[in-house]
Amino acid sequence: MSVHTHDHIDWADRLAQLRMADALDAEALAPVARRLVSMVPERPTLVDVGCGAGGMSVLFARELARGAGGTVALVDATPALLEEARRVVSAAAGERVDVVAQAGDLADPALGSRVAAADLVWASGVVHHVGDQQAALRTLAGLLKPGGVLAIGEGGLDMRCLPWELGVGRPGLEQRLLGARAVWFEGMRAGLPGSVSMPYGWPRALREAGLADVESFGALIDHPMPGSDLLREYVVHRIGWLAESAGDLLDADDRDAVAALIDPDGPHFLGKRDDLFLFGAKAIHCGRLP
Repeated sequence: MSVHTHDHIDWADRLAQLRMADALDAEALAPVARRLVSMVPERPTLVDVGCGAGGMSVLFARELARGAGGTVALVDATPALLEEARRVVSAAAGERVDVVAQAGDLADPALGSRVAAADLVWASGVVHHVGDQQAALRTLAGLLKPGGVLAIGEGGLDMRCLPWELGVGRPGLEQRLLGARAVWFEGMRAGLPGSVSMPYGWPRALREAGLADVESFGALIDHPMPGSDLLREYVVHRIGWLAESAGDLLDADDRDAVAALIDPDGPHFLGKRDDLFLFGAKAIHCGRLP
């Protein structure tokens, strides 16, 4: 069933793309999961808020299973995503890791009353979908036990996947798609209920939420040419999604070029190319509740 959240995005409709992104990001994010788990006590409770298709919590569950175990609590507002996350994380968990799933929305300030206190809270690509991002960080910090760690995945470097020239349309299509996406993002943020500006970076925002020992680090996503079948399928989805988000922000020539690139029966179909790649970086910011 399609469910539109307060950001007016049908996340259930994006499940296939989220699954592919999880698979492509796993190698780069496994060390992130290991680093964060090493910051909390044995047998911790981990809460993944806005868990999506569950990719990061799969990595958390594997890390816990290598040690003494623990609990992974999944939270999402979209039932289809929550069920998928529960399925894949349970499959990775093993006997010493408990997996629980809880419907919940970060925009709800009462979220803490329904979620178990955590040693580690993770939220990736979620806070920027809440109107008051600083209030959302305070909500996340409120889920922590004393001494617990909050880690968010926000920002980084935009993923790039296309050559500059594609043989259809004008060169530089991907740059224009990303530019249009940035304009769309600004409008999405402005249209969120209770939207307010946060004119400072994520490390300061974590400190404003009451956290100490704040630090930031990155995870490089690097899949070079020629790329796998999975990468090619993901790029087709990604370019179609970017164009759909951009809508009329793209001119007619670029919309026609995208249509040709994602047409599986056409001569310019991206899925037939051997020069696609995926390159970018994810930024992680974390801090500890005193």
